[in-house]
Amino acid sequence: MEMDNENNQYIYIVQSSSAEEKPFCKIGKTNDLDRRLKEYNNITGKPTNIVYRYLFACEVSDMSSVENAIKEEFSYIREVKNKEIYFFNPELLDKYINFIKSHKLFVKEIFTKIDDKKQEIKIIKKTTPSLEERGLTRKDLLQNAKKTKNDEFYTRYEDVEKEMTMYAQEIWEDSVVFCNCDDAVDTDERKTSAFALYFIKNFKEIGLKKLICTHYSGGLDLFNQGAKGYIFTYIFTKTGFKEEKEYPKGYTGSFDEPLSLKILNEEADIICTNPPFSKMAEYWKIVVESGKKFIILSAMTNPINTAFIHYFMENKVWTGYNRVDNFLNPKKEPVVNEAFWYTNIPINDRPRYKQLKIMPLKDIPEKHKKYDDSKILVVDNCYIPNDYKKPFAISVFPIFNGILEKGYKIIQKKQYEPYINGKRKFGRVLVQKI
Repeated sequence: MEMDNENNQYIYIVQSSSAEEKPFCKIGKTNDLDRRLKEYNNITGKPTNIVYRYLFACEVSDMSSVENAIKEEFSYIREVKNKEIYFFNPELLDKYINFIKSHKLFVKEIFTKIDDKKQEIKIIKKTTPSLEERGLTRKDLLQNAKKTKNDEFYTRYEDVEKEMTMYAQEIWEDSVVFCNCDDAVDTDERKTSAFALYFIKNFKEIGLKKLICTHYSGGLDLFNQGAKGYIFTYIFTKTGFKEEKEYPKGYTGSFDEPLSLKILNEEADIICTNPPFSKMAEYWKIVVESGKKFIILSAMTNPINTAFIHYFMENKVWTGYNRVDNFLNPKKEPVVNEAFWYTNIPINDRPRYKQLKIMPLKDIPEKHKKYDDSKILVVDNCYIPNDYKKPFAISVFPIFNGILEKGYKIIQKKQYEPYINGKRKFGRVLVQKI
């Protein structure tokens, strides 16, 4: 194309039309957007019905530097074997674009329009409409995702096993485990919740007293268990294992039903489940305030989300051991979403401590520390100043790695949004050395 030559430098995000769930995209650099797209669409062995399209493209002054910055910023969601592939969902795409546009080497955004008949890219000198121009906010995108997909994420067995085995056996001994968020049980393991399956398989080995699981009878027939809510109990008696399903009249199986709350408050010792992402705030309030032990899976952004920060600030919740990026949809197909384990069970020697980089402020590389427009220090990449007395802003990752157990505390219940040169950056949380 006329405007593409060796002097032009572009960063692009491209995606194929192959997967229904569209869990991946590719982020790269080129000096010829038209040629690069043709290369994608002429890959040897690629099915002819798969078409690559640009999701975003922009001009930059140094494409190699920007690409390296993207790789560093999003290394945790970049495919290991092929470094060009990144996980994709609407929120992540928004993060990628915001990061690129906030880079100091960003020149201008290029609006890309696809002609489906000719499969050509027309580059127009026009800025892509912003969320504000489209009458949307990031919250709108998240709410839409919650309504359509997020409540249908099933946790994989290997992820449940990986987390549960990190805790000392004595916490399980003679305990009643309650799985209260659509943790169905069936003779067919494929129709059984990974949480229920793990505790059934390891019941005697870890010394459980009882397992109670509830199945939700909402609009979707989750796990193909039928439309009725039920309560499943599993115990070990002198005559062997005994299991039972009850179908109380009018019972939906929801975690906030009176019968579910009665089990929570009167029988349960430890709560283990993956609550619906669209009802996390309600679920956390009930479970945390119950005073029971819990190990639950929730969104990675909770520690910097205003609705949840106070739990971490008041030391009622802290992060568990592992993050989870892969789930299954109702068809048992892999889908991508960012989550982490949260608990109130003591963790004495967190393996992720080693990822913290605690050092004097002067030793932190300049590119990982900056002051925002309010003169608040913002640090990245898990660097933590150990000689800085004032509040400073961090992302969720130092919290995952245990910074709140290393002599630092959260000092503000509301998410902190730093502005640098008038541009809003990703949400943070304010912490301070004790």
